[in-house]
Amino acid sequence: MKFPERFSNLPAYAFPRLRALLDVHAPGGDVVHMTIGEPKHAFPAWVTDEIVAQAQGFNSYPPNEGSPALRCAIADWVGRRYGVTVDADTQVMALNGTREGLYNAAMALCPEIKGGKQPVILSPNPFYQVYMIAAISVGAEPRFVPATGQSGHLPDYASLPADVLNRTAIAYICSPANPQGAVATKSYWQDLIALAERYDFKIFADECYSEIYRDTPPIGALEVAREMGADPDRVLIFHSLSKRSNLPGLRSGFIAGGTETIKRTKLLRSYAGAPLPTPLQAAAARVWADEDHVTENRRLYAEKYAIADDILGKVPGYVSPEAGFFLWLPVADGEAATLKLWQETGVRVLPGAYLSQDADGENPGRGYIRVAMVAPKDEMARGLTTLRDCLFA
Repeated sequence: MKFPERFSNLPAYAFPRLRALLDVHAPGGDVVHMTIGEPKHAFPAWVTDEIVAQAQGFNSYPPNEGSPALRCAIADWVGRRYGVTVDADTQVMALNGTREGLYNAAMALCPEIKGGKQPVILSPNPFYQVYMIAAISVGAEPRFVPATGQSGHLPDYASLPADVLNRTAIAYICSPANPQGAVATKSYWQDLIALAERYDFKIFADECYSEIYRDTPPIGALEVAREMGADPDRVLIFHSLSKRSNLPGLRSGFIAGGTETIKRTKLLRSYAGAPLPTPLQAAAARVWADEDHVTENRRLYAEKYAIADDILGKVPGYVSPEAGFFLWLPVADGEAATLKLWQETGVRVLPGAYLSQDADGENPGRGYIRVAMVAPKDEMARGLTTLRDCLFA
């Protein structure tokens, strides 16, 4: 029996790989989960009420590209948040979580050939794993560009040789970055957009952590592109309610961009998409329209930033994140540190190498662990204190 070759060399996904590393060993204490970025703060209580009130919608097929109410709520939010007007009918498409969109947009928009050769899809390294799978699925060459302290934990795509950039069709960029929490500045976006204009590639801006920050809202790719007068189809933004509103299970996300890119992505989704059920779309429309719960969520994360800074501030190499809810902690060996921490204390973290790929003989995540600050404050503080005393004493 034949199976496809293109996925035959994939490593195990990060979390099954973590289970294989840790679960054959007993924890060394009470288990503290600090691995997955699954928000635990309360979501608005009225979300459930809205789903119940709209329950009759489960009896109908949902609109594939998002209900008019949902798309209008999203377009209004983009206008409030970024000062950019997008047309709800032609420039916005609802998603069943942003991972779907980050994958299917590449399927819809990556050309088979670029400059007469195999196209390239650029990804930061470390990265959200769907970027790599999207590239492989469309027959592109995935190119992993280090996002390290030397580059401000964002990839320096301009440093790539011209022959690679000439073949580049898509560049993924995550800001605020997962896992490092770095934020792309206006000048970073300007340089990247100018590079994309010069070499004619699209930017897929994964901005799912945009509403979790300290003081200043991270600037968005779409607002910078509009200021520059870039091709409207040059930049696509991806957002969701998972982190903003603590609703990862609702699976409400969206993609926004130029009319042609959205048109082509909608067409593919008509054939292969899995739209959000109508009652969930109704709830999502209300959530996108409300900011009070987002402000409260951000306040809770600000308290967690302060706790982390207090506990880990004297750890060598500790960098307090600008945004998001992950800590990216330097260690000698991420996998060894993760195993030691589990066996001696029961604290569970993720090796940085599980979020990155070997490129040019280096894996930029190997010397790190990722720690998610999603547990209740007291539990998080206990976990971080235990981690510090185990790994950095």
